Amino acid sequence: MTLVAWLFFRVFYVDLVDPASANEYIAGMILLGVAPCTAMVFVWSQLTKGDPNYTLVQVSVNDIIMIFAFAPLAAFLLGVSDIPVPWQTLLLSVCLYVVLPLGAGVLTRRFLDQKNDHVRLDNFLMKIKPWSITGLLATVVILFGLQANTILEEPVIIGLIALPLLIQTYGIFFITLAIAWKLRLSHRIAAPACMIATSNFFELAVAVAISLFGLDSGASLATVVGVLVEVPVMLSLVAIANKLRPQIKSRYKDSLQN
Repeated sequence: MTLVAWLFFRVFYVDLVDPASANEYIAGMILLGVAPCTAMVFVWSQLTKGDPNYTLVQVSVNDIIMIFAFAPLAAFLLGVSDIPVPWQTLLLSVCLYVVLPLGAGVLTRRFLDQKNDHVRLDNFLMKIKPWSITGLLATVVILFGLQANTILEEPVIIGLIALPLLIQTYGIFFITLAIAWKLRLSHRIAAPACMIATSNFFELAVAVAISLFGLDSGASLATVVGVLVEVPVMLSLVAIANKLRPQIKSRYKDSLQN
């Protein structure tokens, strides 16, 4: 993501976007790139009939990666791009938006599942699931509402940001798909692997961008454009993964026979 952002905003768009704004857009794209997806991956995996156990394990790994690697990676890549970032704010953002929710989830599970029969836990999940979806949708609506003027008044800027995001997203998908094809993975593993590699934790990226650069910054706008791009693009990738199911299954069966 950093390479694509730098290439577009430092080379291709050098005469179209002023340097200060370009730096902010690059920062937003970097924050999107270093935040691996967690929540929405379950949706994409289900739509491709992926293995739920594999998806759960990979999401758990993503959570661990973000706790220890998000802040250092973001600081390093922003620093390489000559974008100053306050470490305290970055670490605080990770604690608030990753560590705290994860810790709350672990404690809640332990409290509700003390008998290890999953009854109280399942009941709680059924009750809270509609609220979690409502919260996600409300977050997206608020984000678009806050950036509505920019989105409507500067569609060219939105397009300039969206193009490298699209290239990066499709690029990562097909790179992962090629690796899965080479390894002869089953479709139940290959499809969610591609989705997990491609999708971003845009809620975290948006929150950190606002914390670091402000609500009206170019970095925040870039992350919001990431939200705008992600859902339709991921649905198109789900369609591609499902269309390739017969070929991937056939290759996987051949590997078992050999």
